[in-house]
Amino acid sequence: MERPRVLIVGGGFAGVECARALEHGLPAREAEITLVTPNNYQLYLPLLPHVAAGVLTPQSIAPSLRRILRRTRIVPGGVIGIDAASKVCVVRLITGETTDVHYDRLVLTPGSVTRSFDIPGLSEHARGMKTLAEAAYVRDHVISQLDIAAASSDAAERAARLQFVVVGGGYAGTETVAYLQRLTNAAAKRYPRLDPAQIKWHLIDIAPKLMPELGDRLGGKAMALLRRRGTDVSLGVSVAEVTADTVRFTDDRLLPCHTLIWTAGVAASPLIGTLGAETVRGRLAVASNLTVPGMPEVLACGDAAAVPDLTKEAGAVCPPTAQHAQRQGKHAARNIIAGLRNAPLTPYRHKDLGLVVDLGGTDAVSKPVGIELSSLPAQIVARGYHLMALRTGTARFRTTANWCINATAGDDFVRIGFLARQPATLRDFERTDVYLTPEDVHKRLAARQTG
Repeated sequence: MERPRVLIVGGGFAGVECARALEHGLPAREAEITLVTPNNYQLYLPLLPHVAAGVLTPQSIAPSLRRILRRTRIVPGGVIGIDAASKVCVVRLITGETTDVHYDRLVLTPGSVTRSFDIPGLSEHARGMKTLAEAAYVRDHVISQLDIAAASSDAAERAARLQFVVVGGGYAGTETVAYLQRLTNAAAKRYPRLDPAQIKWHLIDIAPKLMPELGDRLGGKAMALLRRRGTDVSLGVSVAEVTADTVRFTDDRLLPCHTLIWTAGVAASPLIGTLGAETVRGRLAVASNLTVPGMPEVLACGDAAAVPDLTKEAGAVCPPTAQHAQRQGKHAARNIIAGLRNAPLTPYRHKDLGLVVDLGGTDAVSKPVGIELSSLPAQIVARGYHLMALRTGTARFRTTANWCINATAGDDFVRIGFLARQPATLRDFERTDVYLTPEDVHKRLAARQTG
């Protein structure tokens, strides 16, 4: 008898955890497991600022899926359309070709993309911090600004090259500005023609507080630390316009600047918008057992799904964090197994274990299980959590070794020439313009049947 086909869309935290749990919970004879993902690694997103600053190598936070998964079939591409009635996903392979993949059970974990707004110039001139390639590009870009400034005899250009703006006062933005500022401050000692006082980092956010989830005390400590390092933190402010060499803020300040790093939140993968299903603030609405209403063979979890948070008041949904995505992926696997064995599905319930924010060196703020920590104790908790969350021993060893090397040998300021001659936009890195409409999917399948 043909084995049921379980198809997982997305190789992030939720998708990989689901595949791992299915491999452990289902004998090979019970199901065929397929994972569709454009990358052959699982990216550990919280440590991207470390890669951008050169503290960690890219391999440290991107363990190979071949090390994590043993018998899951990996399809190198991305799902760009779904026909739930026919149980078919349209996959765009990394070669650019498209193919149809059939399923009996579908787990949607396509993750999220950088949330952007209709701000003039933003899509052309902003850089993101959502993918491994973006982190590598940002590092090259920042170091190139120092090199250009050091070689320039134009005082105005030199000043503009040494202004850096990070938008987004959440964890990603705060850690990005903290790590990259440490990098440029250390680099200034190697550039005798640069005045370190001219190197200026700006962190802006429309919200009235920095990382409000941490509470006033820890959020205030993080902001005070950044300001002591020289970061200009502006709250209640956003970007009004971006050009190749300026950034205009909503308070009418005009800053000569060649670097805008955009970390102002995330939005569900555009794939969700192609389903024609109910959404909650852009995320796919699901039941507490992770099934999609009206599609009993489809489960969804992670950043792209609005999973009810049963530990809070009615109507609350789980935040799009790595912690929830990993646990939801495991729970989705349990419910897939239950469904295949005609057992009842169970609701997802998990209480958040806390938050960690690594600000570089011995500086951090953390709130594990409600306990507020700062400085070295918080850093120990933060890095211990990251090591536990990495999925292979090789990745843990590389990460620990890189941290130790950086602590003893210091930073380096080498550019690798990544996309040096080509502008890199959010759309280029995150592939947000490849998705099909439901009508496109139906036409494609009809053409296949008649052809």
